[in-house]
Amino acid sequence: MAAGRSEPPQYGFQPAVLDEGHGQQFGMGVISSQPGAMGGVAGGGTAPGLQYLAHVDQLLVQQKVELLEVFTGFETKNKYVVTNSMGQRLFYVVEDTDCCTRWCFGPIRPFDIRVLDSQQHEVLHLSRPLRCQGCCCPCCLQELEVTAGGQVIGLVKEEWAFLRPKLTVMRPDGTPVLRIGGPICQCALCSDVSFPVLSADRSREVGNITKQWSGCVKEMFTDADNMGVSFPMDLETNMKATLLGALFLIEFMYFERQN
Repeated sequence: MAAGRSEPPQYGFQPAVLDEGHGQQFGMGVISSQPGAMGGVAGGGTAPGLQYLAHVDQLLVQQKVELLEVFTGFETKNKYVVTNSMGQRLFYVVEDTDCCTRWCFGPIRPFDIRVLDSQQHEVLHLSRPLRCQGCCCPCCLQELEVTAGGQVIGLVKEEWAFLRPKLTVMRPDGTPVLRIGGPICQCALCSDVSFPVLSADRSREVGNITKQWSGCVKEMFTDADNMGVSFPMDLETNMKATLLGALFLIEFMYFERQN
C-alpha cells in the first residue's frame, strides 16, 4: 500500500469470544480472538489473528450500505462486516482504493482490501491487480493474493472458461487445493446464486460461496451485497482465509455494479 494512507477509524464492535456454554455446545474450549491463542492446524501454521477460523465452517459477509453512494451514484470504498453463523462479528473489512480508480475501472478495478480484527489490527490483506474480465481475454485472467503478517498464505486464480466461472484456490507455491465453479447466469431474481467449492480433482463438493438475495429494494437501488462461504471444519485455517478472499473476488467480478 502507498505511504500516507490514514489509519481506519475505530468501528467499535466487540471481539468474537465464545463463552464456555457455546464452546461446549460446539465441542471446543473457550476461543479467544487474540493472536497466539492457538497453535497450528493441519497442513501448516496459522497466521496470527486467524486462529478463530479453525473452529468455524461458515462465514457471513454483509456489505455496508453507503448513503452517499445511494443518493449520488458516486462510488465509495466498499466496507463489510464478517460474522459467524451466530451473528458474532469477527472482522471488519475495508477497501483501500482511490476515487479515480473506482470511477475509471468500476468492478474490474485493482484493489487492496484490509481485513481487520476487533482491535483494528490487520489480519489479512487481499491484493487484486488490474486484469481484463470475460471469456475473450484468456491471457489476462483475474487473480487475488492473500497475505497475513507479511507472508503470502494463498492465491486465487481464474481459469479460462467460455460460459461458467472457474477459479482455483492455491497454496503460495501454486499447488491447487480447491476449485470453485459457478452458474452460467449470475443474475438470479429473488433467489440466491451459488458457487460450489469443489475438491482439487473436482470429484466432490466440499463447500459453497453464496450471493444471498437481499430483497428487491436493496438489490435495485444499491450494490451492497450479502454473501456467505462454507467449508469443511477441518480445512487448514490459511485456506479458509483464502476462501474468504475468493468470496470478495467473486463479489467484485459478478455483483459489483458500475454506478
